[in-house]
Amino acid sequence: MKIGVALVLCGIIGALSAWLLGYLVIPWLHKLKFGQTILDIGPAWHKKKQGTPTMGGILFMAGTVIAMLVVVITDMALGGDIIAKGEFPSDTVKIKVYAGLLMAIAYSLIGLADDYIKVVKKRNLGLTIKQKSIAQVLVIGVYLGTLYYAGARHMYLPFIGSVEMNPIVFTVFGAITMYCTVNAVNFTDGIDGLCSSVTVTALASLTAIAFLRSYDGVSLMTVALLGALIGYLRWNWNPAKVIMGDLGSHFLGGMIVAISYALDVPWVILLIGLTYVMEFLSDVIQIGYFKMTHGKRIFKMAPIHHHFEMCGWKEKKIVYIFSLINLLGGLAAVALFYFDSSLK
Repeated sequence: MKIGVALVLCGIIGALSAWLLGYLVIPWLHKLKFGQTILDIGPAWHKKKQGTPTMGGILFMAGTVIAMLVVVITDMALGGDIIAKGEFPSDTVKIKVYAGLLMAIAYSLIGLADDYIKVVKKRNLGLTIKQKSIAQVLVIGVYLGTLYYAGARHMYLPFIGSVEMNPIVFTVFGAITMYCTVNAVNFTDGIDGLCSSVTVTALASLTAIAFLRSYDGVSLMTVALLGALIGYLRWNWNPAKVIMGDLGSHFLGGMIVAISYALDVPWVILLIGLTYVMEFLSDVIQIGYFKMTHGKRIFKMAPIHHHFEMCGWKEKKIVYIFSLINLLGGLAAVALFYFDSSLK
């Protein structure tokens, strides 16, 4: 199967699956009373979201997996090996793609546990920070170990080339990148349509980078998730009929990491995930400043999207502006690869 045909099919199947599953999953979540509990310290107007079904991330998770399975199995039946297409060793690419997908699913299970506790106990606090961090570190260890022993420990730097990382740098850099990214994506999920819209722009940039780097098989993963998120946005756009929950945001964070590592460019998250970085840093700065000054704040509320809410911005305006900022960061990343002479 030609890669262009495969990508179009993947995107369409992902979008249709996530959209159509909403007609089944959302009423089911309502029936189970899996509604969101809104934190008292949040903006007062968020109280109207109380009871909106959470764990909606299952829609784009299922859409991504269904799209990839259908396309990969169809291609295999036609005698192809779509994941291995490109200019790089096929076995290594397959390990990075499938290990990355499993890692993202493992992260989603952590988010599922967090969501389940919130729903059962009817509060906005699920797993403790310690419990969540321990679980995340275990996933990080298994994933990085898999990549390292598979020989996938190179990082590509535009205008420089591929650089092999020593074990210590590989482990420390990987742990920090994974932990910060997954939690940053989680922080971004605070208002209707924000995290999903921002992630669509991040995936569009990663798809372009995969094309420029000749990682055809990896682009299948990006387009499957991109399509699934577009289908999910039918239900998550303001006013949201479903919220992705930690199950969804953890999966998205894991997928952003997985795709970046599959392309050998985990550093690119700083650009294609510019909004994630902004959200994460605003929370860190707020907490640090609060502790240093014994109660003073820089922002009206953190993460920063809540600050702009408190300043009077409408949710849709925040989604548009934050998505545009993220897109600009992604375009800067794509430009680095486009003008990299070693890729010509």
